[in-house]
Amino acid sequence: MTKRISIAALVVGLMSFGPPAQAQVDPGAYLAARSAAGVRDYAPAAEFYEQALVEDPQNVALLESAAVSYVALGDFERAAIFADRLREAGISSQVGAAITVSVNAVNGNWDAILDADPLGVSPLFDALARAWALVGTGQMTDALTAFDAVADTDGMRSYGLLHKAYALATVGDYEGALAILANPGDGTSAFSPRAAIAQAQILSQLDRNDDAAAALTDVFGATLDPGIVDMQGRLAAGETLAYDVVTSAAEGLGEVAYMIGSLLAGEARDDYILQYARMAQFMAPDNVDAAMLTAALLQEMRRYDLAGEAFATVPTDDPAYPSAELGRIDSLRLSDRDEAAIEVAQALARAHPDLPFVQSRLGDVLRDNDQLDAAHDAYTRAIDLYPQDDPNLWIVYYSRAVVSFDSDDWPAAEADFRAALELEPNRPEVLNYLGYSLVERGEKLDEALDMIERAVEGRPDSGAIIDSLGWVYFTLGRYEEAVAPLETAAALEATDPIVNDHLGDAYWAVGRKREARFQWQRALSFDPDEALAARIRAKLADGLDAVRAAEGQPPITLADDPTQ
Repeated sequence: MTKRISIAALVVGLMSFGPPAQAQVDPGAYLAARSAAGVRDYAPAAEFYEQALVEDPQNVALLESAAVSYVALGDFERAAIFADRLREAGISSQVGAAITVSVNAVNGNWDAILDADPLGVSPLFDALARAWALVGTGQMTDALTAFDAVADTDGMRSYGLLHKAYALATVGDYEGALAILANPGDGTSAFSPRAAIAQAQILSQLDRNDDAAAALTDVFGATLDPGIVDMQGRLAAGETLAYDVVTSAAEGLGEVAYMIGSLLAGEARDDYILQYARMAQFMAPDNVDAAMLTAALLQEMRRYDLAGEAFATVPTDDPAYPSAELGRIDSLRLSDRDEAAIEVAQALARAHPDLPFVQSRLGDVLRDNDQLDAAHDAYTRAIDLYPQDDPNLWIVYYSRAVVSFDSDDWPAAEADFRAALELEPNRPEVLNYLGYSLVERGEKLDEALDMIERAVEGRPDSGAIIDSLGWVYFTLGRYEEAVAPLETAAALEATDPIVNDHLGDAYWAVGRKREARFQWQRALSFDPDEALAARIRAKLADGLDAVRAAEGQPPITLADDPTQ
């Protein structure tokens, strides 16, 4: 059996992200650079590192930090300046080596890659880069031998075989590539989704569309992924798919960078993985998956402007374009650019009126901006487009229900909540929202209690849901039973004014009036809306009993038996 080695062990030490040791440089520029780099604000970080280098142009840590910042921005032209200065100074730098290899690959300078000893990026990257450099120089026999050598290296078998298959495909040897992709070999891990796409494209090139469709189904199953749906449709129509996963040596090396970045998910920091993603984009600019990986990483790092730019690199005619635009919409929303998010969402919905998830996302954007009627219409279009057995349909019913609830259309809201529960009977958020709403309306309280108890069972750590359970007990007059769940909810949602207010009411109902006033004061300190704030002030002034009497509610009466 082949010994498995962590991917991190094969790429360890590609780049360093710790702050450099302070040098004799402009302290203002140095500290500003460190501050910006610490929050992944790469543009000012790069600028300030350059300023710091003016007084100490040979400082290795500053040179590497500037290079890392420019790679994170995708600016390899500027990054190469610092990589060159590191190399000219005779300094061994992993980030510098990565930049130099990437630039040489894009420029077709394969001999420079073959002459470098060592390359100095990482064991896996270096070995595959040399093999792809041989492809780039036309030495195919030696390249295949080099890929085999990678496959024979402990822990690298599947990676060597995968890239050998890609290399064969770039020169039109589809039979040879297929022999590897269809049979990855004993002891190797399954190939990536991109390898499955390559296999399907190659099968189509060999006039085997039915086998190509089956290969996609084996890996992706029933999916709404636009790219896979598009491929399946074209295969069913008898169209021959072009092979375009890796078509050149530079793209092959870009695929290496993308592969490593993808494999590092969960094993490395996002800013570390970003370097590989940016290298992949630079060497293989048509690799949409690399652009999406870059954008997702930047979004996770809260660099929403850069994430939006990366999403925007996906061509409008690419099947992944709608997904990229949805990502761009999210970036705009997260950066509080709501109007721009609405415009992009509306344009996308007009361009793709047949995609239910696009209409649903438009509904989300409009709902968050209180355009409730338009949001309702968008959700309705999505519901009409989704197959009735689609697993995503429940959340659209739920979202439309929330819109109807906020629009004071309770019958429509209840109908949609129940439609969502027909599809997902134990979905905690639906059970809680419907159950709590019924309690607030004083309707079907036994059913509401059952719903909320099921919601708590499904989400036992949710303070909001546990608050609902306590509040339904309170509404049913089971005040003693209400206290414990409301205390738990207040511990989980310590700064929620509603939860703290509910606990205060429960304390008052069981005679713990000093604690009740304390909880109301806490609730008031957390900036409740004006209506709740006014009610809390009235309770602090006159007590809960007086407020309830003024509202026409019955007095609080403790039952000897809470079940009666």
